[in-house]
Amino acid sequence: MKIAIISDLHGNYEALRFLPGDYDELWVLGDLVNYGPEPGAVVDFVRTNSEVVVQGNHDRTIGFDVDPRCSTRYQKLADVTRRYTASVLDNEQKDFLRNLPLKLELKRENTSFYLCHAKPSNPLYGYCSEHSEEWIRELDLVNANVLLVGHTHTPFIRKIGNKVVVNPGSLGQPKTGSPEARYATWEDGSFRLKSYQYPVEETVGRLKALAFPKEVERDLITVLETGSL
Repeated sequence: MKIAIISDLHGNYEALRFLPGDYDELWVLGDLVNYGPEPGAVVDFVRTNSEVVVQGNHDRTIGFDVDPRCSTRYQKLADVTRRYTASVLDNEQKDFLRNLPLKLELKRENTSFYLCHAKPSNPLYGYCSEHSEEWIRELDLVNANVLLVGHTHTPFIRKIGNKVVVNPGSLGQPKTGSPEARYATWEDGSFRLKSYQYPVEETVGRLKALAFPKEVERDLITVLETGSL
């Protein structure tokens, strides 16, 4: 069995539609919407093609009309794109986001998985970098071999004792210093971090057509084109 694991799609359908399709199951670790120009297409793709999805803070924002609690640098980008996303999604799409679970515990073959968007103690908003000692405490909360998380937009695989934490990075808004979409795979008991190129200029063109405030448009495009802000 091969599982593709993606996170932080952020309304970037161009990145999503170029995801290599050689998988048996698609797992999504949240944040389908905001920042990107095509949230509806992303939500519909995930609804149709994903076996497993958990809720991210931006999904909850649109589902319940609450603050996504972004960092100061991203707050204005989130506010502007949140209003746009809420205006273009229909009630069925919003219901889908609203009803996503905060966490899931699954087993495939001989491996048990715990999935959430951020971290088990704070599944929507908790921020925990790759080398943080917090992961030791977080894994104590998990009765599984593998903890799958997103939220930070930076990919890593970290083994702690007999458990593993995996972050696939961001598919739609990578923050790795490169515009390539990031994801992970699990196959035959092993994880791999992967990336691929997609037509970033198509996403940029769709953003420009939305006529966001110039500084918001500039920052959103900078992240897409450079993988940093």
